[in-house]
Amino acid sequence: MVYYIADSAVFIMGKEIDPRQTITVVSVVEELKSKEASLRFDLALEAGVRVEVPDKACRITVLNTASRSRDCEELSSTDIDVLAKALEYKDDSILLTDDYAVQNVASMLGIKVVSVVQKKIRDVIIWEKQCTGCRRKFDSGDDCPVCGSALKKRRKRKI
Repeated sequence: MVYYIADSAVFIMGKEIDPRQTITVVSVVEELKSKEASLRFDLALEAGVRVEVPDKACRITVLNTASRSRDCEELSSTDIDVLAKALEYKDDSILLTDDYAVQNVASMLGIKVVSVVQKKIRDVIIWEKQCTGCRRKFDSGDDCPVCGSALKKRRKRKI
């Protein structure tokens, strides 16, 4: 059986899902602010959606992978939980998300992804930071350690 791991976009955008095959995490439920999204979730929960806690070891794997791609700064705790849950069910799951950083990390982890509304990413990307002043390149940070100018995120390479 294929399981769908649902990010908050599924409930926010009202994507059609089979609730008996859908799993989400507690932090997704906490992200649902609108009445419509909460109602969609409540109806799905009554119809069989499961809410599970992600495995800690899978969470660590997700964080390590996100560090390699340098998507860590873009991922929320909820994103990490959703990715960890998808990793737990990796061979039997499809992750439903519109978040490009989540899709990037999921692709690196070998997790199948289907976008909710947006287009799916085409390439897996490794990011770097470039100084807006002296143009030097760094792996992370907000300000250039050399000249103090702001660092801007840019594509380092595709995988």
